[in-house]
Amino acid sequence: MRVLVQRVSSATVSVEQQVVGSIRPGSQGLLAFVGVTHDDDVGKAQRLAEKLWQLRILDDDLSAADIKAPIMVVSQFTLYADTAKGRRPSWNSAAPGAIAEPLITAFVQELQQLGADVETGTFGAHMQVELINDGPVTVLLEL
Repeated sequence: MRVLVQRVSSATVSVEQQVVGSIRPGSQGLLAFVGVTHDDDVGKAQRLAEKLWQLRILDDDLSAADIKAPIMVVSQFTLYADTAKGRRPSWNSAAPGAIAEPLITAFVQELQQLGADVETGTFGAHMQVELINDGPVTVLLEL
């Protein structure tokens, strides 16, 4: 499981021109793009959620947990692109939807149990993500 996290000052995710999740302008938060691979499990999803919640990348070296910052979770299988050969990425390392979707759900549920205000995209949908990266700060989390 990989989480590409960006510190944002605002973000929205839309499906078919309808906003399905947002972090309002003026509130610092985290946008987490989450990719799942074949050997991931619920335990790994929970540990990564806790790591994200406690990650000190907000202003004044604070975490989302410290200031109850909102978190937007967007599933993104392309985090497992293999570009080693040729010009066309291979997606073989990305888990299929039947494996990935429950683990994305477990990740979101763990964040909520930790106390996070979580917004999400729509799993498997073609999404438009708009964000203002604050810093810019972008970090890749893996276990």
